[in-house]
Amino acid sequence: MSERGAPGTHDYRTVASREIFDGRVVRLRVDTLTMPGGGTADREICGHDDAVAVIALDDDDRITLVRQYRHAVGERLWELPAGLCDVDGEEPLATARRELVEETGLEAEHWRPVIEMVPSPGFCTERVHVYLATGLREVERPEAEHEEADMEVARMPFAEAVDAVLDGRIVNGIAVAGILAAHSVIDRS
Repeated sequence: MSERGAPGTHDYRTVASREIFDGRVVRLRVDTLTMPGGGTADREICGHDDAVAVIALDDDDRITLVRQYRHAVGERLWELPAGLCDVDGEEPLATARRELVEETGLEAEHWRPVIEMVPSPGFCTERVHVYLATGLREVERPEAEHEEADMEVARMPFAEAVDAVLDGRIVNGIAVAGILAAHSVIDRS
């Protein structure tokens, strides 16, 4: 087989791009790409800030979860404390530290990267950095706004959180990946 015809050897090039929408959380555009075998195809892209999520594990082996309403699916979901990397110049770890305080009123002494993931690479630019935070202590939580004002914060035994992923009680993709990855990392420690 020729090099040109081998899977994975085509250089996809963007030959045109047009912005459709620029909102507070997402940006939408259509890119026209060159395709293997010739021709072009349009791809709709959702531009989204990178994000962080935190596996906050206390000394009693309990994970801190937040439950909040997610309008896109019309449900309240159990999730990891998380947030967007939307402060210019702020590193993901600093964002994770800030979000943990804002959403749960917790600070952590020890931080460890667990995984980096792209939840929806077929259409979205978002990359999520998931951290394991230990050595927790309670601090004052800032005044919450919007959905965060209605957010429930709870601690669950970590083993139960793993079970909750596997039996469908926790379905948020970042929480699923983060909890299972942290479970693997912790088991190896």
